[in-house]
Parts: sequence; C-alpha cells; structure tokens
Amino acid sequence: MFRTILKLLTALTIASLVSVSPVSLSVMSLSVMSVALAQQPAAAPQPSPPSQPSATAVPQAMPETPPAAASEGAARSLRAAMPGLHELSPWSMFLSADIVVKGVIIGLVFASLVTWTVLIAKTIELSALKGRLRKALRKAAEARSLADAQLSLGAKDSVLSSLLNAAMREARMSAGISSDSGIKERAASSFAEITRAESRRIRIGMGLLATIGATAPFVGLFGTVWGIMNSFIGISKSQTTNLAVVAPGIAEALLATAVGLAAAIPAVIIYNHFSRVTKAYLELVSRSSGTAARLLSRDLDRSHGAAHVRAAE
Repeated sequence: MFRTILKLLTALTIASLVSVSPVSLSVMSLSVMSVALAQQPAAAPQPSPPSQPSATAVPQAMPETPPAAASEGAARSLRAAMPGLHELSPWSMFLSADIVVKGVIIGLVFASLVTWTVLIAKTIELSALKGRLRKALRKAAEARSLADAQLSLGAKDSVLSSLLNAAMREARMSAGISSDSGIKERAASSFAEITRAESRRIRIGMGLLATIGATAPFVGLFGTVWGIMNSFIGISKSQTTNLAVVAPGIAEALLATAVGLAAAIPAVIIYNHFSRVTKAYLELVSRSSGTAARLLSRDLDRSHGAAHVRAAE
C-alpha cells in the first residue's frame, strides 16, 4: 500500500514538472525514483500475473547516475545551449556582425567623428571672426573717412577691410563723375557680392552636418534590416527559435540603428546651433557693409564741399 501511494505521488510530481523544463524534469524524476527504490524491501517482488499487467510498475533497472551529477550535467547543457550570452557587449556584437553591418557601423562612426570635428573647428573659427569683426566695427565707428578707417584697422584681414577696400576702389575709379548716386549704387553692388561670398564661406561644413543628420538614421536602419534578414536566414537553417540563438543576431542588427541615432542626433543639434551663430555673424557683416557705405557717402559729400569752396574762391 505504501509503495502504491509512493508511486502515485511520483507520477503526480513528474506530471507537474513537465511544464517547467526538460532538464528539471529529468533531475527531479531521477531523484524521486531513487527515493522510491531505496524504500523498497529487500525481498524480491511478487511477479504479476501475465494477464493483468500493472500500469504503474516500477522499472527494475534504474540509471546509477547520482542526482548531484545529473544536476551538474543539466547546468552544463544549459550553458552549452546559450553560447555567448554573457558576451553581448557592443564591441563583441560588432566583431561578430555581418560584413555589411560592420561597414555601416564604421561609416556611421566616421560620420560622427566628422560631426564633432566640424563642431570644434567651426566654434573656433566663428569665435575668432566675431571677436575680430566687433573690434573692427568699434574702430571704424570713430573714423571720419575711409582712409582713417583703413589706417585704424591696419593690415588685419577681416570682412570690414574688404568692404573698405571695395569702397575706396570704386571712389578712385569713379573720379571725375559728378553723380554720387551712381557711385553709391556700384559700391552697394560690390558690398552685396562681398557679403554673399562671406556667407558662403562661413557656411562651409554645415552641409555635412545637414547630410549626416538627415541620412544617418536611414543608413543605420539599412544595417539593421540587413542584419535581421541574415538572422532569420540563420534561424531557418538551424531550425530553432531558442532565444539564446536568436537574440545575438538581432542585437547585432539593432546596434547599427543605435549607432545611426548616435551620429544623427548630435549632427542635428550642432547644425541648429551653428545656424543661430552664423545668423548673428552675418548680422555683423551687414553692419560692416552699412559702416563702409556711410564712410563712402561722407567722403563723397566732403569732396563735393571742397569743390564748391574752390569754385567760390
């Protein structure tokens, strides 16, 4: 009677452990069966009649593997079934990725380096240009003529110096012409050309930022799609849907999207920052153009006043 109850309890325990895992089932069933065998009497069991076989008969031959060794083997098999699960770092995922995904990631990292290089270079350039132009404007505001402004600025290369040179050249080439409006119009045309050239020069590098910010997410998405496609091909070949087999390939593919976003987000932020800074610098350039135009007009009026004085004498 006790053996029958023990057999029933063993069967119920095995049935309840089926939903846990195959490894736990094998370990627990071996443990319970070994306990049942240990509690059997030493006498040989009575043979059952041939016509009435028992459905719950205990097998006579049991494996001799102890439960501790079975548990060790189960843990070893689980570790073997999940290779590289502890190695899912960004660097290991990059090394084990497909050649196309590697190329995408390398390109995105290079684009990110270009973004930070443009940030450093443009910050230094704009800071130097704005400081130099502000000093030049302060000096030119105290000058009485174009010649005085050029002397106060010296040989410093700035956009204001270019504007003053253009005004002086136009006044010299228009000597003997009594129409001041024509001289001012031609000088204004030269100022506009210099301003446009300075605007184009100061925007160098911003096109790269705009391109990286607009295309990097899609380049990363291309790498992700390619990697996931290869992962699904590998899953179909291995004919398994185990998460330990599927996860590394998908993680490698998603790494491309992460790198694409890491390259695109700073590029967009830096582009917007330089758009504001460039606009402020171009306002200083516009003020410089107005300063040169005022000095030219003052020189023209002064020259006409001197001519009238000589005519009156």
